[in-house]
Amino acid sequence: MPNTSSRRRRAATSPSCSRPTSCPSRRFIEAIPMIKRLLVTGAGGRLGHLLREPLKGSAEILRLSDIVDISPSRPGEEVVRCDLADRAAVDTLARDCDMILHLGAISGEASFDALIQANFLGTYNLYEAARKAGVRRILFASTNHVIGFHPVGEGLDDRSERRPDSLYGVSKCFGEDLSRLYYDKFGLETACLRIGSCFEAPKDRRTLSTWLSPRDFLSLVRKLIGAPVIGHLVLYGVSANRDAWWSNAHADFLGWEPQDTSEPYREKIERREGQPAGGSHYQGGRLATKGIVGKR
Repeated sequence: MPNTSSRRRRAATSPSCSRPTSCPSRRFIEAIPMIKRLLVTGAGGRLGHLLREPLKGSAEILRLSDIVDISPSRPGEEVVRCDLADRAAVDTLARDCDMILHLGAISGEASFDALIQANFLGTYNLYEAARKAGVRRILFASTNHVIGFHPVGEGLDDRSERRPDSLYGVSKCFGEDLSRLYYDKFGLETACLRIGSCFEAPKDRRTLSTWLSPRDFLSLVRKLIGAPVIGHLVLYGVSANRDAWWSNAHADFLGWEPQDTSEPYREKIERREGQPAGGSHYQGGRLATKGIVGKR
């Protein structure tokens, strides 16, 4: 097992980037050299598929993993089938990796039993494997559903109270808390990406506020890979939408500036849906109003 004392020293001296005063100034941020190996879990999913080719320039080797078969490896790739609930397999998966983009999870409401395996146990196994392997940073795909019970229109930042709207949201709250523990104890950096609605285009009135374009998502991931220090950071994955509810002002040291906005889609969506009425009053949308899956 690697000596973790140096990690603990870094945890005590490295800045925690949860507030602007503790983050490095943007003028001191310079991209780190290309990393050797980047592990992407959940690489067979929608977001993993989206990032597969564009991320090749961010690491010498992309190690792609999923619980299901994904397409064969291409130049500069390693493909590994892995169930994140299998601790020994995850230990092997994380070996020799510099960073991890953790997309592997059930990405929506499900039964508690299913979430325990994929989102709770799988995330714990990954963090513990990363600690033992000496991984220095994880980009954790959290979700806007950790704050989904806040009312529509309320402005939120990284310090806002978490109000999960579903068991899925609770599972991602667990991941955020686990990542904080591993940063404070071991110096393992994490960016918790509270992803909004990452699709090619917004789909409805709610996503006019929560939309994250694929281009902006990719640029955010690249900034987080290249930043020399991030500490423990909570970020909202949202484009420059006119009616966005979430602020990333605390993370301006990254220099990330989303390029896209939902405005070009507004007229079509509002014409189709009419005036706001009868929709969810909560930022989490339908997940905030539907029942618990599997509740007896």
